[in-house]
This record gives sequence, C-alpha cells and structure tokens, in this order.
Amino acid sequence: MLRGPRDPIWEMPILTTLTIRVRRTAGGLLLALLLVVSATAGAGVFNPETFMLENGMRVVVIPNHRAPVVTHMVWYKVGSADEGEGESGIAHFLEHLMFKGTKIRKPGEFSRILARHGGQENAFTSYDYTGYFQKVAKDRLAMVMEMEADRMTNLVITEKEVAPERQVVLEERRSRTDNNPGAILREHVNGARYLNYPYRRPIIGWEHEIAALDVKRILAFYKRWYAPNNAILVVEGDVTKAELVPLAEKFYGPIPANPDIKRTRPDEPPQKASRDISLEDARVRQPSWSRSWMAPSYMWGESKHADALEVLSEILGGGSTSRLYRALVVDGKLAVSAGAWYDGGNLGPSTAGVYASPRPNVTMEQVAAAAMKEVERVLAEGVTEDEVARAKKRMRAGAVYARDSFGSGARALGAALAMGRSIEHVESWPDRIGRVTTDDVRDAARAIIQGKPTITSRLLAKPQG
Repeated sequence: MLRGPRDPIWEMPILTTLTIRVRRTAGGLLLALLLVVSATAGAGVFNPETFMLENGMRVVVIPNHRAPVVTHMVWYKVGSADEGEGESGIAHFLEHLMFKGTKIRKPGEFSRILARHGGQENAFTSYDYTGYFQKVAKDRLAMVMEMEADRMTNLVITEKEVAPERQVVLEERRSRTDNNPGAILREHVNGARYLNYPYRRPIIGWEHEIAALDVKRILAFYKRWYAPNNAILVVEGDVTKAELVPLAEKFYGPIPANPDIKRTRPDEPPQKASRDISLEDARVRQPSWSRSWMAPSYMWGESKHADALEVLSEILGGGSTSRLYRALVVDGKLAVSAGAWYDGGNLGPSTAGVYASPRPNVTMEQVAAAAMKEVERVLAEGVTEDEVARAKKRMRAGAVYARDSFGSGARALGAALAMGRSIEHVESWPDRIGRVTTDDVRDAARAIIQGKPTITSRLLAKPQG
C-alpha cells in the first residue's frame, strides 16, 4: 500500500492506496486514520512511554486496556524518497517481498501462522517510511515479535520469488495508475512540482525501472536500511512498559545495529516559475481543478507556519461549513465539491492548495475564479476570531476521536518518529494550535501564496469520438 504527501485529488482526496493482497484490505482505514491523527494528535492524547534498546531501536508503548488485544508496529526510516537513481519503486517492491521466506520460515508462512492465530496484518510504503503491523490477542504478542524480528535481518529472496512478485507490482501500477486518469495526472503534477526533491518520483515506481529491479539490488537496499537502529517499534493495547521491555530485549535486542546507515536527501531549490498541467481523457466522468503552492512542513522550510497552515486548511476547506464549500457548492451552485488541503507531516517540502469540481454547464474558469476569490479574501482581509475558534474546536474533536480509535496512536507516533519528529512534538499539538491567532493564519497564507509560483492542474473529460 502506498502513501504520498497529501494532495487534492481526483477519485481519492487524500491518499494513493494500493491494496496488495486480500489480507491488507484494512489499508485505506490505516492511512485515513494516520492522516487524521497527524493533524490532530496532542498532549495527553496517547500518553506513551518509551525506551531504547542497546542496539539503537526505539520502543514506544501506548497502554490501552479496554480489550485484551495489541497492535504491534515496526516502522523503518526509509521510503521511496530514499531510493537511488534508476531504482524507483524498490522500497515498495521490498515491502511485498518481506512476506516471503526467511532462513527458518518458508514463503508466506508468516501470514499463514498469523491467520491461524486470528491475527490481522498490513504493510505500507510512503515517501518517508515503510511500516509493518499486526493486530493480535495479547497472549500472541511474543509470537508476532519473534516473527517480525526474524524478517528484519533474515529475509531470503531469490529470483523465484522476485519474478512473480514483480508481475504483481506491475499489475498494480497498471490497474491503480495507468488505468486511472486522476492518478496519471497526479504523477505529472508531482513531477512538475518538485524540481529536485525525490517526491517527484512515484512511490510505486516507473514501469521500466520496476521491470529492471533484480535480486541483487533489492537485497542491497534491504541490507542497507533494515536494521534495529533504523527502526521504531510501537506497541499499543493491553500491555505495559514493564511487560514489553523483556520481550523487546529478547527478540529485537540481539539484532546487531548497522552503523553505516545515513539518511541524506537533495534539497529543493527556490521555485521561480508557475506550471500549468492538464490531462484530457475519455474515462473522466467528473472534471477537477486544483491550484497549489510549495509549503513548509514540520521538518522542512519555515516550520513556524505549519500549525497556522493546519488551521487555515480547516477554515478554507474543512467540510461543509468551510469557506470554499459554502461559496462554491452551497451558495454559488458552481461546484459539486470544493475544499483545501495541507499536510505538515512530510520529512521534506509540503504543499498547500485548493480544489474544486465544477457542476455541469459550469466552466473550469468559473470555478477556478470563485475558488481563488476566497483565497484572495484571506490574503487581503485575513480570517476572523470566530473562524479560528471554530476550526480549533473541530480539530480538537478529531484528537478525541483519534484517541478512541484503537491503534491510531501507534500510527501517529510511529509516523512522526520515523520522520524525525519527537513524541513531545506530537503530544504538544493542542497547546500549539491553541496559541494560533488570526494574525498567524494570515501571515502563513501570505508567506506561501503571495507572489509565489503555483501549480495549476486540470482533469478534463475528452469528448467521445
């Protein structure tokens, strides 16, 4: 399953999700929760405990004793943006192959054992991390930890496993991207948006590069990145730190660290030109328009604006009471949908933007002008105290829902730690959001929009015949 930076989007407003096998059908829910939590988790929400193993592996415990169940997650600090030139898709391909055999288990045995014990599993690849998780009864936790630790360093793959799995990945690309006009446009938008940063490459990879990946390159990638000092273990559920420490030390503690791991990425140069990208396709049933701007994330650029941009996104596009929805859908009767997005959770540069889908007989120019009118209002007049207060209330409610969703804490904290953020940063969210003012929102909007280049994209229906 793939996750990229949040974008406006055509059939899937937030995510690019590839369900790899039947056992992973929970993937869409996993990623939706991750996004909700990354925007809303705050102090006192999850109340985690943490410790380090001697080999450098970070361990996080999130007690939740409502049921005798645990969610066990291992996050690796490597994603598709860490791939080398000519090997796009290798991080995702390796995710597939992690379900093959090890030195002591046959291909597929991990999944079969877990299924016999009533467990569920999933895995996901993003630009910035790769993760694997299982949900099991508490008394099966040790079993899961032993199997996951085994495949951290003992994976065995040969051309016999790689060849058929390559066809699975290529078929995913054909069905999820090449047969989806919105996904095709998204790839072109990302390629135009990032001049140098590796977010410009698709997570699933380019077809010709997937076809060229061989066992040697895949194993080299695995040995370079998969090690305990490049991983985070998060366990949420009916478990305490006192119970988890000996288990983590027993199963993960003996695995040697890899001292050569070093994560480096090229930076993004200043953007100086706007780009306009359109795709016309006969398969399009609902045309769409979007405009976006390069934006800081919590880990890149002027991160001081990130909290205010979260609030701005909620005011402009957070549901049926947002400015864009009211102006374009409810009052103006110009669009069937409209909204805004921003996700500060990237390791690299992020984006913020607005989008809309016109009603029949409404031109793309009309809906674009109406959306940009609301953006210009924010730049000229700012936002009101009441709008900021209501946005904060809705966002805090999201934090409560995240806390009540079993496993969401493991997803939020694991993603943050895998991208270099701290537990304290995630948990302090309510305090930081509570300090955002109307001036902060206006200043953040001006910082990323006023006089800055744009990426404008249009998904158009091609007339039949």
